[in-house]
Amino acid sequence: AHASDGGGSIRIPASVCGLVGLKTSRGRVSVGPGKGELTGFLSVQFAVTRSVRDAAALLDLCAGAEPGDPVVAPAPPVPYSEVLTRDPPRLRVGLMATAPGDASAVHPECVRATEHAARQLESLGHAVEVAHPPAFDDPARGEVFGRIWGVNAASQIDAWGRALGRVLTDEDVEPVTWLMASAGRAVSAVEHVDAVNALQAWGRAMARWWTGTEGARGFDLLLTPTLGEPPVPLGTFHDPDDTLAGIRRAGSFTPFTPAANMTGQPAISLPLHTTPDGLPVGVHLVAAYGREDLLLGVAAQLERADPWAGRRPALHA
Repeated sequence: AHASDGGGSIRIPASVCGLVGLKTSRGRVSVGPGKGELTGFLSVQFAVTRSVRDAAALLDLCAGAEPGDPVVAPAPPVPYSEVLTRDPPRLRVGLMATAPGDASAVHPECVRATEHAARQLESLGHAVEVAHPPAFDDPARGEVFGRIWGVNAASQIDAWGRALGRVLTDEDVEPVTWLMASAGRAVSAVEHVDAVNALQAWGRAMARWWTGTEGARGFDLLLTPTLGEPPVPLGTFHDPDDTLAGIRRAGSFTPFTPAANMTGQPAISLPLHTTPDGLPVGVHLVAAYGREDLLLGVAAQLERADPWAGRRPALHA
């Protein structure tokens, strides 16, 4: 099924629905020809799938540049479907089961899922250690992300209004979207450019954890929970008397996913765990920029070692 991801919206539904959710590298799948390619760089277009095989096959079909694309991810060494037939080399994996900066508690089932995946990776021959990029704990990244997201929301609302031939109002979009777009309209052009520059600086600091510094080997993958909690009841994020309630609640629900949108790195959610009452819980792997081949190769290994095809949560409580 088609999905887009500007802060986790491929990986979040994958986690709560027991699916595979691959967020591709910035520029891996062209979003052109269209508007917003230089301003809407947080978001990618791809899909949720039932299997790693389907994600790889679809990426083989969708990956590639269109003429004039401002960002183009490096081509893979072999087709993605072929990656699944060979085991990756021994990888260095950082395990992060706490929220960035310990800003919020992570549900025990999400921690359990991540630690289970770590043991699986070790059993496959990979080296796992508790580690994550120090820059991940920087609280300023959230403000930068919110500022850019709000400006983009305002721009998109205006673009849809032009396409429809009328000015859109707060009756046309969800209240939280209108609120964030309104905040975005209050951001000056200079403030927006400053935010984009701060985002790039933060992304470089994050990248050093993967590349290594001063001769030290970097990490190949970061392993985290996909979400801070298992699936929640419908209506959890809605409060008719408080428009911001959903945003505040989302902070503890999705502490891990937005970082890959900010850096442009590929990430994947895999349905490797189920709660005692049968709800799916995803685990999250992040690779260096352009390394979807590594993500898919490891994901295929994990799928073979701990298959999920037969798992189906109950349809009714």
